[in-house]
Amino acid sequence: MTVLASGSKGNATVIASAETRVLVDAGFSCRELLKRMALANEDASALDAILITHEHTDHVAGLSVLARRLRIPVYFSEPTHRAWVRQMTPRTTMTYAKWLEHVQKEKEARAALTIESADTELCEPGGPIQIAAASAETDAEEEDAPEAAFRRDPASLPAVEYFQPGISFSIGDLAITPFTTPHDAADPCGFVFESASESIRMAIATDLGYVPPNVKRALERIDVLLLESNHDLEMLKDGPYPWAVKQRVLSRVGHLSNHATAEFLSRDYDGSAMYIVLGHLSETNNAPELALLSAEEAIRERGRLLGNRILLARQAAPIDPICL
Repeated sequence: MTVLASGSKGNATVIASAETRVLVDAGFSCRELLKRMALANEDASALDAILITHEHTDHVAGLSVLARRLRIPVYFSEPTHRAWVRQMTPRTTMTYAKWLEHVQKEKEARAALTIESADTELCEPGGPIQIAAASAETDAEEEDAPEAAFRRDPASLPAVEYFQPGISFSIGDLAITPFTTPHDAADPCGFVFESASESIRMAIATDLGYVPPNVKRALERIDVLLLESNHDLEMLKDGPYPWAVKQRVLSRVGHLSNHATAEFLSRDYDGSAMYIVLGHLSETNNAPELALLSAEEAIRERGRLLGNRILLARQAAPIDPICL
């Protein structure tokens, strides 16, 4: 697990097994995501897919540009994909006739793209590999015809795959189980990743207002856990946020406080993780020292958990990769 960033300004984490590499969320611009991967010695071209927890901007800001640049599929739940497309689509009104014309033009653009790609693959040695290599050398925002018409749609992606929370699926040798989280998004989720060949399980559980029973079950037998510890209750209550925003953060579809995270660790956590990474810390309503102290005290109360190592994910820079 390599946490490239975690916080209200952007989130992205690389999960890798021996054969498969996926990016969970893409909450920065394409350029910033590539920069952070380079800083963490992560090869962006080795990514097999992008997984999205939910459609809030701090999780999807660079999604479409990065996916198109790397030409890799994006995995969403269907409600999250619909919500993201609505977010990305300019809100315009048009007559039914204009809409039909728009749909027809989109079909023609897709057909032209498919034909051109096929011709290129037939004519060029190693077709698809050369095309991908060429596209990686260009800036993602500078796209040439005939793809330009198709890609003017900001929600266009190379491929979309749907998953359902509670139902496992696989990417390469990674078995992935999404689980529903309580957050104010269309269909928010966390993920458990398992590499059967390596007998290792990792999980990401951020952006949740509380820890319901299904999340507690999902976080059993985890070797590396990225867990939210968003805010200090007193700092949030006394801080500069408008009251409506404070209520949202404190709600059961908001974010976990240091206290709530410590409560989970002291009461419901099974103690199996070698590493617990505290993530999504608020820069306004939390302090890293407070989050760390709260979690460490919760672990200290359970003597047998003292072997668990607690780390802090950062907003400004990647943390060192956690390798098991």
